Amino acid sequence: MTDAGHLLSDLITPTVRLGVTGLSRSGKTVFITGLVKSLLDLNAVPRFSALDRQHGLKVYLEPQPDDDVPRFQFEDHLAALSGPDPDWPESTRRISQLRLTLEWPAGDWARQALGMPSRLHIDIVDYPGEWLIDLALLDQSFSDWSADAMHYARTAFKPEISADFLKFCGKQAAGDPAEEAIAIEGAKLFKTYLGQSRQRDPSRAILGPGRFLLPGDLEGSPLITFFPLDLPREKNVGRAGSLHALLERRYESYKTHVVEPFFKKHFSRLDRQVVLIDVLTALNGGAKGLSDLEHGLEGVLKAFRPGANSWLSFILPRRIDKIAFAATKADHIHVTSHRRLEAILDKAVARAARRSDMAGADTRSFALAALRATENVDKVASGVSYHCVRGRPVRGEKVDGRTFDGKKAAVVFPGDLPDDPLAAFDPEVAQVGQYAFTRFAPPQLLPTPDVPVGRAAVSTAAEPPWGPTHDGASHASPAWPHIGLDRLFTFLFGDELP
Repeated sequence: MTDAGHLLSDLITPTVRLGVTGLSRSGKTVFITGLVKSLLDLNAVPRFSALDRQHGLKVYLEPQPDDDVPRFQFEDHLAALSGPDPDWPESTRRISQLRLTLEWPAGDWARQALGMPSRLHIDIVDYPGEWLIDLALLDQSFSDWSADAMHYARTAFKPEISADFLKFCGKQAAGDPAEEAIAIEGAKLFKTYLGQSRQRDPSRAILGPGRFLLPGDLEGSPLITFFPLDLPREKNVGRAGSLHALLERRYESYKTHVVEPFFKKHFSRLDRQVVLIDVLTALNGGAKGLSDLEHGLEGVLKAFRPGANSWLSFILPRRIDKIAFAATKADHIHVTSHRRLEAILDKAVARAARRSDMAGADTRSFALAALRATENVDKVASGVSYHCVRGRPVRGEKVDGRTFDGKKAAVVFPGDLPDDPLAAFDPEVAQVGQYAFTRFAPPQLLPTPDVPVGRAAVSTAAEPPWGPTHDGASHASPAWPHIGLDRLFTFLFGDELP
């Protein structure tokens, strides 16, 4: 096709902007890398059924569509995951983007006459979930945010996590004179409290500001030098020169200069969205862990469907029409629990949606492992069969009192998820620490074209089924093992394919 033909084709090529987000350690980087790798090579296992029928399909990367957005470093992440000593990449700490193009022979006479194939641009926009939770701030005053934050600090965590911050706040009065040293110390203690609570449980995502945890170039800026106050009911506590006035001004500046630009420039342009969630960690926190996850989802859902009176309703020219919620690390549990994991997430989303007045968008829940690191194994002990998984625990991980070096494999019984998803929300049934979810290292991605990777099977091999071949053969493009990428892709883009 001529350069003019390419230009004309680009002008009439549909573009779908896919947002990918999730809280830290939810697997955003691995998800994007796995999705792009599977599409570029078209050899994912299991295969993408939506693409099998596309005769003459080509998939390739193209230059960035937006010059002012960093490129998602696909090649670097792929090298880290597929090298001789694979390792999980670092978490997302900024926004990035990648353009993927699908091309197939023209299906209509006009394109055929012009010699133009049919094409679809998929612009993948990766951004930290910590930025998304800031949406709730746009419709909250400083007083409302402070009330929520102080209530949560007193009730949601173990006392030692928020003790220093609460003790400090107890010494401050809203009408005290504004002092920079007080603002700096309060912001530092608040940030430490947020970080420790998130470290204990990544599903705790109810409160912003998100940039307190991922400050980037805002580190030390007055824009993130504020904290919530215990505010009295009497009026005029926010008079000029008071601590309350200083913190309120910085809170409003944060919304104006940090939150609003992100949603105007990036979020408002998205067509579809993937929200990655570490549901397994929430499950291991018992019913309270899932309750926290629910509240976090409530804030997320408000971002995708703002109400008529919401500030965001005035800046969103269109609304995201498909949202995929994905419970990541599905390979940490046996295949028999995958549907149960989806059902638990689906229930959490539905309950959160009712409280946030979510309606209109097509939503679906998936159990997902963007790069499958385990195989299914049934182990018999004392005449009882247990549904286990087998993989290489990461270096330093402990299983049954044994510390692993990141090289040797282990068979782990993580526990069976309940048949009834509501049982996971029942405090009398769902207990803290009742599961044994193990962190596994990435698999050795050496090619095994003759081995059915995607099957659920009992294996006695020395390596997972996608490990080294018996004859030592190698190929340029190894198969990419996953769980659920094909179904999720079909949900998001099936309507854009012929």
